[in-house]
Amino acid sequence: MTENRKPMPLLPEAKPDNQYPEQETILPNGLPVVRNVTFPTLTPFLPADVRTGMPGMIVAPGGAMHFLAHAHEGTQVCEWLNQRGIPAFLLKYRLIKTGDDFPECVDRNMADRARFSRLMSELTPKLREDAARAIDLVRANAREWRVDPAKIGLMGFSAGGMVTFLAATNPPDKRPSFAAPIYPGPFSSQADADVPPLFLLCAADDAMAVESCQAAFKAWNDAGVPAELHIFHNGGHGFGMNVTGKSSDGWMERLYDWMRSSGYLREG
Repeated sequence: MTENRKPMPLLPEAKPDNQYPEQETILPNGLPVVRNVTFPTLTPFLPADVRTGMPGMIVAPGGAMHFLAHAHEGTQVCEWLNQRGIPAFLLKYRLIKTGDDFPECVDRNMADRARFSRLMSELTPKLREDAARAIDLVRANAREWRVDPAKIGLMGFSAGGMVTFLAATNPPDKRPSFAAPIYPGPFSSQADADVPPLFLLCAADDAMAVESCQAAFKAWNDAGVPAELHIFHNGGHGFGMNVTGKSSDGWMERLYDWMRSSGYLREG
């Protein structure tokens, strides 16, 4: 049995970058994050009592492609799913490298559109590969983890939502069974008739995510593929599992309801 919560390498042949070592740090707002991921991993979060045939959910935290908000958009999400008997898998995908001047480096990269576009053009193929390998890994271990290989979902927050879009538009055999971008970054992919069913969620006071969600919802509908969109009155960007007192609180229940009504959850 694979050890629970032990990171599994997605690129066993890769080596960590000694010039830009992966490290955990605290943002000025107190948010704990991981940056400089060059060695992508997938960490299984397995419930104590897993019923055979349950879906598996890969979880991709956000962080503007420069870091991962691994707690409220990662481990806490996986634990919530585990409490409901759903195996979860935390995806640590590759990021834009940052130096000792982090987080100022992030601000410079984001402010310079041409530079950020160049960095993203280099990163995007890696993100597609990380997501595809994560899906392959869960499917390869489906029997051991008691997961239905036909019910492998991917949900991502903010930048992780962009990773989710990329995975959903990968070659058909590399796509998740269903996808759930949560307050995603810009949607710029194309949807075809083989994209997986889509669950979208954001808050109305998050203009970027609203635009992305509406564009993706239209693309999926135009392709004739099921999509569901929730826009809460307020909640802003990046709420994750935090309780903020805004209408977005409890949003995970809406995702759970959608999974159940879509036939991904085994009842009883």
